[in-house]
Amino acid sequence: MAKKQFVIIGLGRFGSSIAKTIYNLGHDVLAIDSNEDKIQEIVDNVTHAVQMDATDENALKTLGIRNFDVAVVTIGSNIQSSIMVTLLVKELGVKYIVAKGTSDLQAKVLYKIGADRVILPEQDMGIRVAHNLVASNILDFIELSSEYSMMEIKPLEEWYNKSLKDIKIRADYGINVVAIKMEHNINVSPSADYVVKNSDVLVALGSSEDFGRFEGMLGRKVK
Repeated sequence: MAKKQFVIIGLGRFGSSIAKTIYNLGHDVLAIDSNEDKIQEIVDNVTHAVQMDATDENALKTLGIRNFDVAVVTIGSNIQSSIMVTLLVKELGVKYIVAKGTSDLQAKVLYKIGADRVILPEQDMGIRVAHNLVASNILDFIELSSEYSMMEIKPLEEWYNKSLKDIKIRADYGINVVAIKMEHNINVSPSADYVVKNSDVLVALGSSEDFGRFEGMLGRKVK
């Protein structure tokens, strides 16, 4: 599986949830926090965990931050630190920056200084955000239980004008397409002969293990 490199800065409940989920999906995760206890709690669930002040530009440089694909800044409770760290990772050349905000006003500020996406935790669960970041074809991810999840998937180009039976999502991954969101309506329980269009969104149901294998395939396609 082609790996992406993520750096998660700030290990509150939201940041820890994103870090662990992305790591469990098979990607490299560097977790940073100034609190030693939080580093110890997550060290076995990420690739690397470092205790440091992320507002220290020189310290960030020594970690090679510019080589990371995605930076997730989740210091939402401290707006000054959040702005400073977002600015630093932007200047250091991280390709895609996600920042946690606590209000619409804070979100506007973070977008202004270079965040590509701002997450408001009241509206976005960490696990859902993590899945969205890993594969661009995943439009939404909802954890129904510890074992089962629902996912909205944008069709791969190679699926266009093929039937559900031919794209083999169920045969290869055990994932069931329970509905198709079309441009003007929804097809519930589509037949295996339904032909997928590029404008469709597939609503799929499956186990966490099945989706993990499926996302691995999507990761390779993205790469």
